[in-house]
Amino acid sequence: MSGALLTDFYELTMADSYLRRQMTAPATFSLFVRKLPATRGFLVSAGVGDCLDWLERFSFTPADLDYLASVGFGRDSLESFASLRFGGEVWAVPEGRMVFAGEPILEVTAPIAQAQLVETYLLNQVSVQTTLATKVARCRIAAADRIDLVDFAFRRTQGKEAGLIAARLTGLVGFAATSNVEAARRYGLRPAGTMAHSYIEAFPAELDAFYAFVADHPGRATFLVDTYDTLGGVVHAIEVIDRLGLQRSAAIRLDSGDLAELAIRSRRMLDSAGLPEVRIFASGGLDEHDVAAFVAKGIPIDAVGIGTRMGVSADAPYLDSAYKLVAYDGRPVAKLSTGKATMPGPKQVFRGPRMHDVIARRDEPAPHDSRPLLEPVMRAGRRVEQADTVTAGRARFEADLADLPEEARDLRYPVAPIAAITPRLSRLTSEVQAAARRLAGTVEDRP
Repeated sequence: MSGALLTDFYELTMADSYLRRQMTAPATFSLFVRKLPATRGFLVSAGVGDCLDWLERFSFTPADLDYLASVGFGRDSLESFASLRFGGEVWAVPEGRMVFAGEPILEVTAPIAQAQLVETYLLNQVSVQTTLATKVARCRIAAADRIDLVDFAFRRTQGKEAGLIAARLTGLVGFAATSNVEAARRYGLRPAGTMAHSYIEAFPAELDAFYAFVADHPGRATFLVDTYDTLGGVVHAIEVIDRLGLQRSAAIRLDSGDLAELAIRSRRMLDSAGLPEVRIFASGGLDEHDVAAFVAKGIPIDAVGIGTRMGVSADAPYLDSAYKLVAYDGRPVAKLSTGKATMPGPKQVFRGPRMHDVIARRDEPAPHDSRPLLEPVMRAGRRVEQADTVTAGRARFEADLADLPEEARDLRYPVAPIAAITPRLSRLTSEVQAAARRLAGTVEDRP
């Protein structure tokens, strides 16, 4: 599937008009987030790899062209679309890096029809994946490396592709495992899971279910103890663990009720039975705030499964993302719309210590003690390097996480770093915006 019709209709009408007028000069579009959600002190860049895969395959199939003919595009337009491929370049912030409001995550430079047609797909992938990666990262921050995290999101995500994306991103930010088997296979993650309540209910008694499961899967002995009576289930788990010698490999799972109180009481029971190495796993509608509370209160929970709220980024399910033209045919351009004005020209973001970022023109030298965030990832429609890996993305995430200011980490009232603007970019912006006002004959310029 080439996916050229994975776009909005007006992208096609604009591209058609460009091609009719032989407007083939290069255009640069910048993809960024205007404003972070109120509960976010940072974003985690994600989705670039899938965008590059799609750009390399971009083309109109005969079936695509037949459909466009049926909705009014003429022969000349269809012939132009038939030969169109993406042959431009892409600069992007590599996956796993943290970014902030106004900073380009990705910039495309290509003949304007090509750059226009890919807008919708790029916005879709970068927006949804960055949204999910950021939510997952908040869970990692909440765990404070004291609680292992397992992805349980697949059954509640908004579609199977979102489930695969969410699972991959949990691996990128350091989750221990995922319940999503296909994601584990595809991305080299660790699959995890044992039993559901239905398994226990299918046996005459809870003990029967526990013994049967261990007989079939002795290396996966995590006992779900809350089907009937949670503490009674702990008693049954202790019996099986002790009798079969599973002290060093077993765990119990709490999935309902007051998880903190039940974990405390379960820990006491396990320790009294001489089972201090048996782990406690919790699940059931949890998010980063629950995990942070467990850590802050010292609740004896060793691992948690996080699903629904993470898989849909429940508290901040979208980003105010934009993909805007910043240059055409060597001419920097800017939008003046109230609340949506843009800065002209191709850009770079330079990062100094403690996430001190500066947005600059791309051809500017790096300020002292800083490094560029955007890297060339595609030239002439082909990747510059091989596809990125989850492991590489995780290394970048870990490095940025260690450098993230405490106020940006806050889960309830974060304060996000604000990128500075270089004097050269500021001057260019003022000049281009002033010229645009003159040409547009804005009200304030009229006598």
